[in-house]
Amino acid sequence: MSVTTLQITGMTCGHCVAAVTAALKAVPGVESVEVNLERGEGVVKGSANADQLAEAVAAEGYEARPA
Repeated sequence: MSVTTLQITGMTCGHCVAAVTAALKAVPGVESVEVNLERGEGVVKGSANADQLAEAVAAEGYEARPA
């Protein structure tokens, strides 16, 4: 299992965190997700690659890149 940290921009509230969390959890291979609004990051454990994760976040209207 790998750990991927993403810098996520555009989140402003708890709803944003919930939307990004749900999008990341829906990616095949994801085992767990922690999204932190204050730090603007998401930590994902599992076998999904960073590109897949960033695409899922982008589909929700936010920007993500590997940290």
